[in-house]
Amino acid sequence: MATDVHRTVTRQAVHVEGLTRSFDGRAVIDDLRLDIAPGEFVALLGRSGCGKSTLLRILAGLDRDIEGTALVPRRRAVAFQAPRLMPWKKVWRNVLLGLPGRPERAVAERALDEVGLAHRVGAWPKTLSGGEAQRASLARALVRDPDLLLLDEPFGALDALARIKARRLVAQLWRRRGCAVLLVTHDVEEAVLLADRVLVMDGGRIAHEERIGLDRPREITDPRFAALRARLLERLGVDPAAEAA
Repeated sequence: MATDVHRTVTRQAVHVEGLTRSFDGRAVIDDLRLDIAPGEFVALLGRSGCGKSTLLRILAGLDRDIEGTALVPRRRAVAFQAPRLMPWKKVWRNVLLGLPGRPERAVAERALDEVGLAHRVGAWPKTLSGGEAQRASLARALVRDPDLLLLDEPFGALDALARIKARRLVAQLWRRRGCAVLLVTHDVEEAVLLADRVLVMDGGRIAHEERIGLDRPREITDPRFAALRARLLERLGVDPAAEAA
């Protein structure tokens, strides 16, 4: 079994070829191929259980029991739907968790300022709102200065207003940082709003690719946006007319 998920990619931020991951003899990911260019924002859609989060965990180096090749940058970071903050550590200490050496508080302060949490540096996690906790999780990813940022349903637990703000923040951070992003989401609208390219995963493989040739910022009232959204919903087995009703 090949588990080379730590080698640096020279021409692509991500290069996956012949990737297979099985559980109890069933291939959740089956001979998958994927390339993500440096600085590209890619969104990954698919029904529950199709292997999206498994793929992200492999790219993050959290699942090594694979066959095939998964080449990623050494500098990568992941943010999950649950912020996973340690309640006994203040926010700034959570941001520095896992960093090598003894990074100074100023490192966390800069990252928290970047996500709009400069005023919550010394707060306890239990005092944060859901949106603030998710921003702290993003700050923890940013301090790693990643060439690849992996986002696994990072807005799923937020209310509608916090979700809109979080989407805008991620778009701003991506433009500022210039890193490649892989966003796993169930939200088709979110994917079309944020990504350069949207992939639909089915049967453990990439079944469909949609390049989003719309200027930013994007408007959901744009007829082209609606057409892209409808096409992706159909690929996911959803009738756009029924979904709108």
